[in-house]
Amino acid sequence: MRQKIVDLNNEVARYALGPLVEEIRNRYSDVPAVGDYLDAVEKDIIENVRNILESDRQQDEGRGQSASPDMFGTGEWGGSGRSQVMRRYRVNVLVDNSLTTGAPVIYEDNPTYANLVGRVEHQPMMGALVTDFNLIKQGALHRANGGALILDAHKVLTHPGAWDGLKRALISGKIKIESLAEMFSLISTISLEPEPVPLQVKVVMVGSPLLYYLLKEYDPEFVKLFKVAADFDVRMEWDELHQDLFARFMAGVIEQEGLRPFHKTGVGRMLEYSARRVQDQKKLSTYVQGLTDLMREADYWTGENGRKTVTHEDVQQAIDASAYRCDLIREHVWENISRGIMHIDTRDRRVGQINGLSVIALGDFMFGRPSRITARIRLGKGEVIDIEREVKLSGPIHSKGVLILSGFLGARYASDRPLSLSASLVFEQSYGGIDGDSASCAELYCLLSAISEIPLKQSVAVTGSVDQHGQVQAIGGVNEKIEGFFDVCKEKGLTSEQGVLIPEANVEHLMLKNEVIQAVESGKFHIYPVQNIDQGMEILTDMIAGEPDEMGNYPRNTINSRVHNRLLELHEKRRQYSSNREQGGES
Repeated sequence: MRQKIVDLNNEVARYALGPLVEEIRNRYSDVPAVGDYLDAVEKDIIENVRNILESDRQQDEGRGQSASPDMFGTGEWGGSGRSQVMRRYRVNVLVDNSLTTGAPVIYEDNPTYANLVGRVEHQPMMGALVTDFNLIKQGALHRANGGALILDAHKVLTHPGAWDGLKRALISGKIKIESLAEMFSLISTISLEPEPVPLQVKVVMVGSPLLYYLLKEYDPEFVKLFKVAADFDVRMEWDELHQDLFARFMAGVIEQEGLRPFHKTGVGRMLEYSARRVQDQKKLSTYVQGLTDLMREADYWTGENGRKTVTHEDVQQAIDASAYRCDLIREHVWENISRGIMHIDTRDRRVGQINGLSVIALGDFMFGRPSRITARIRLGKGEVIDIEREVKLSGPIHSKGVLILSGFLGARYASDRPLSLSASLVFEQSYGGIDGDSASCAELYCLLSAISEIPLKQSVAVTGSVDQHGQVQAIGGVNEKIEGFFDVCKEKGLTSEQGVLIPEANVEHLMLKNEVIQAVESGKFHIYPVQNIDQGMEILTDMIAGEPDEMGNYPRNTINSRVHNRLLELHEKRRQYSSNREQGGES
């Protein structure tokens, strides 16, 4: 009798359930896996119909009302008895693309391992952690499947397991949800192992060129997975086309941010600021974030100034305010110079002393700082000693620049005999590291002055790199260096004799502030572009450099003749000294 009752209940359940299941089966007839799943659901409901009915009866008694018609319930762990019974028949939809038009394009801002491949969550129940298929959560790869996934390369590489998990999914063509703890054997628990999901996705990695080349060099799988590379320049040409596009970009930001309209003078100042960022008169910056921030701040100052349109003055005020917030260290440097704590001469002339120019970078804020360079010479074996290098305060590029000076001196003035001097070069009052070759010109001028005993103008600072043939080469940060020395001269008082020597190749990089431009136009400050060392020495000494004749001799009373004669004198002294030592040894 019990068996007949069971069979009758199963038959009734099958009769009631059959049409509902069949309707769903027909809807997904093109997906065989859905049909197999529905067969299993139907069989399981029929086998457990007694438990389902019992849970309905208990729920009716507890509520005093009819059961909810929602067969799939929404109860979680710890819910009602019916919810727990019906939980196993719920459908856990990982990704819903029903409202998506076209292929999905996903950007994952936090590409952890779990956020990429998905995870299985757990809930506490009676002191233990339990889970079921309803707690399987999708990852970015699931959401982007069939489309494109955009990731920040640096973020992927800095999250444990994320890079390896991404590569594993792309190589296998499947998304397999696994726990990091289980992968690294940190814990051993029984958990779900969801069936891997077939993967077809295009992954776009965005990052710096350095990361790309490091991955290409050290990860052999990277080249196999990411075959297409695209470089994006931080600069663009400054021509009519790009100038128009720049103005269109500004118009878009104004509309999007609700800013005040920009007057043509304000647009012009923005263009100048953009070119200043890339240190080039023929280029514009593509750093959108910095330009947008400046537009917002300029709009603020426009409101403070009671204007309806953003003008040149408002943009300049925003630039000055941004610099003021970052220039505490610069103010301390200028204060030390003005009080004489840091010794910088801007007048008179000195032998073996010159003002070199360096740049200090504090994030996006840079400023130029003059440094006093001195040189001393004596009889020796042709060595140019870089004191910064000897005490390990010099970087490799700066050390290379100093070594080039020995090659220049030997080739020009002592090609047929040993270079018989020892020289020492140092950045005075420098207590930190120094690198770069932009001071090599200044060091060579200083060294030639020490050899020839010709004083150099302290009112003219120098920047530039030099090669072994004496040609002056371009350097970076030319605007900050000029402005840095100008500020020092202005603090000490402009004499109309001060200026800066720069490489001629850097002329097209000049994007100076208005104060410097006005001082140059009025003759209170000077900028001297030079091509070679001889031109620079003539400006610094007001003497003729001198060209050698067919015999290699220089005209009298020229810079090169005095250098040549002094080196010849040192050579004779060294030869005499060596001869006396040999005679003393024989006796």
